[in-house]
Amino acid sequence: MSPSGRLSCREFVELVTEYLEGTMAPDDRSRFEEHLAICPGCVTYVDQIRQTIALTGSIAEESIPAEAQELLLQAFRDWRGRREDGPAAP
Repeated sequence: MSPSGRLSCREFVELVTEYLEGTMAPDDRSRFEEHLAICPGCVTYVDQIRQTIALTGSIAEESIPAEAQELLLQAFRDWRGRREDGPAAP
């Protein structure tokens, strides 16, 4: 958290799932919503996540070809590995 007690955009992004699932502590929710009130970029991000959830909730796993499932899983594995290792060198 920043010295002012406000959430940074990076912290905000890490809390979006908790916020949308309604599992966030009341104090954290207040700080989260304060950030939403001042950051149009994060408002857009939350809206995009909501739309993604709405759209993917209507896709049956069986309707996704096995090859596409594997490509998606590999992309998430690669993303997680890069995130844990830090930024990639240019």
